[in-house]
Amino acid sequence: MGVVETVVYQQALPDRYRKLDEKELTKAIWEAKKRLGNSLIILGHHYQRDDVIQFADYRGDSLKLARIAAELKQTKYIVFCGVHFMAETADILTTPEQVVILPDLNAGCSMADMAEVDEVEECWDMITREFGSSIIPVTYVNSSAAIKAFVGKYGGLTMTSSNADKIFSYALQEKERILFLPDQHLGRNTAFKLGIPLKEMTVYDPKEMSLEYPHGHGSSRIILWKGHCSVHQKFEPSHVCYMRETYPGIRVIVHPECMFETVQLADENGSTDYIIKQIDNAPAGTKWAIGTEHNLVNRLAQEHPDQMITSLNPMICPCLTMNRIDQPHLLWSLESLINHQPVNVIRVDDETAKWAKTAVDRMLELS
Repeated sequence: MGVVETVVYQQALPDRYRKLDEKELTKAIWEAKKRLGNSLIILGHHYQRDDVIQFADYRGDSLKLARIAAELKQTKYIVFCGVHFMAETADILTTPEQVVILPDLNAGCSMADMAEVDEVEECWDMITREFGSSIIPVTYVNSSAAIKAFVGKYGGLTMTSSNADKIFSYALQEKERILFLPDQHLGRNTAFKLGIPLKEMTVYDPKEMSLEYPHGHGSSRIILWKGHCSVHQKFEPSHVCYMRETYPGIRVIVHPECMFETVQLADENGSTDYIIKQIDNAPAGTKWAIGTEHNLVNRLAQEHPDQMITSLNPMICPCLTMNRIDQPHLLWSLESLINHQPVNVIRVDDETAKWAKTAVDRMLELS
């Protein structure tokens, strides 16, 4: 297919921003926001650090922020406090006149990086030789614009953890098989929830360029890309057992990016938005162990002091790439807009954007 994305290089953060303390940075960011006025909207993903998320005009998970970006037709500047693929999606869904900024271009996603478009093309050639035209490609929004474009061109669509059940159900009505990438855990957990046996799930290893059958040979209704979230994979079944032994009566809720065995042991599983709503609606005195990114878990604990809330695995680190968005980079981004010299602009080339938007629009129409 030969999809190529525009390459944008990270500029070095000017030293003066590193020398400001948190109080100075906070004051300057609020002032910059005020000066930019209605020309600016800041979008913040729930996993952002507290000292950054406070400036977001809208907070949300990937699906909510994609919907908001698609509606911001009159906003000149959109600063996305998230990671690279999220800002790409915002650029795909906005007009050419709008400018999307990612404060630090190094804020990537290790999961998204596990699927390169040339690898996906190799996989597609292999599985279509074996299974013919019986496959529809579906990609998690945690993927590059190039991957979204590939999926869009071959009749597929994107998916988030919020609408996973609905998108998988639709895809299986359209075709006999799904190629799902790049997170094997979300794909496996979603398919199993819809009643598909594990033996009918096959894993494609892009490094070996081969199919694996970890659950035994079956019909390969679901072909899972061998990728994962480096944070969510660290929540293991042993952590669930430990929490139940240590805190009798505790409820365990996890993100479906966690491994299958962990999800099966948990009391509940669902998207970031689902987890937030469950905690918001829980009665005082409830005890929770949450298997998702630490910034969100800590924020929920602060917002609900009447509940006992802890991480399912307190030893893991927050998402390192998400945490690259910090106050110095945010202030730099805003002041650059004031000076009419935007930095770290995210711009997806027209051909890639056209097909990626096709994939995203198909999802939004169903969600």
